[in-house]
Amino acid sequence: MRLGVNLGYWGAGLDADNLEVAREADRLGYAVCWAAEAYGSDAPTVLAWVAARTERIDVGAGILQIPARAPAMTAMTAATLDTLSGGRFRLGLGVSGPQVSEGWYGVRFDRPLARTREYVEIVRAALSRERLTHQGEHWTLPLPDGPGKPIKLTVHPVRPHIPVYIAAIGPKNLAQTGEIADGALLIFFAPEHAEETTLRHLRAGREAAGRTLDGFDVVPTVPLAVGDDPVALADQFRPYTALYVGGMGSRDQNFYNRLARRMGYEKEAAEIQDRYLAGDRDGAAAAVPRSLIDATTLVGPVERIADRMRAYADAGVTTLSLAPAGFTLDERIAGLRAGVEALERAGLA
Repeated sequence: MRLGVNLGYWGAGLDADNLEVAREADRLGYAVCWAAEAYGSDAPTVLAWVAARTERIDVGAGILQIPARAPAMTAMTAATLDTLSGGRFRLGLGVSGPQVSEGWYGVRFDRPLARTREYVEIVRAALSRERLTHQGEHWTLPLPDGPGKPIKLTVHPVRPHIPVYIAAIGPKNLAQTGEIADGALLIFFAPEHAEETTLRHLRAGREAAGRTLDGFDVVPTVPLAVGDDPVALADQFRPYTALYVGGMGSRDQNFYNRLARRMGYEKEAAEIQDRYLAGDRDGAAAAVPRSLIDATTLVGPVERIADRMRAYADAGVTTLSLAPAGFTLDERIAGLRAGVEALERAGLA
């Protein structure tokens, strides 16, 4: 099992620290550094900066939002970043959610699975430097009855195949991701529930494409906090968990809330959402079960984290992306180093 680091969103007052986190991860031998985007900083700019200041670590979009860009533009971005980084780019894609898609980008959040499938088809065709043509439900290239003509990408990517990852949570999205992608970007991944909530759906998609999970990258992002008191460390992730389970998306389309319910937290997920949407964020955080936090984070001393890392590896994780917590750069760097130590103690390095 390899280690990755997830910088999250840029522009939260930790910009310079994030670069140092990426550089330290590079020195420590982490496999990949992911950057996110929502409705603030964009991921490609951040990744270009990180790639220019690192040597070996891959740079991954976690994620590029599908509503934000035409698929041909995403192919151009992927080819450019792969070339500039010397073949170190990983393309992560996702449909975002209805609030961002419709409120920020003005793109209807309809038929996200079909949209994602078409998007990946176009991106891969463009990256293969074929003359680009596509006849689909969401995109037609070139447009009919106009001056457009099939064009091919002028940039030559360093590699013939840039790996494509998809952020997936729901069963249908997971199955499609297994079918059409090279890896899955996951969140709130609990090893104890992995087979039921995640792996069986990915496996079904791989089987539909005539493949197995061998070579498929299973990549959860897991918050990390190192210290002697797992209970106190877990409590610091209550607001984070409440935000996703209670406040992301809408009441009817919150993918994280549905995931918590599939993990057996039906009553608790409903209470967290009710409190959060009513404006009681403290109450929502207090309603998060400690067992849910403990199952989806790495908290405690290095020995305990090593034990949990074995559980992630046994559950089928191939790249464990850490999000080290801390209010200072030193705390986050210490988390990165503890992650490497734990991986070695677990016998997984």
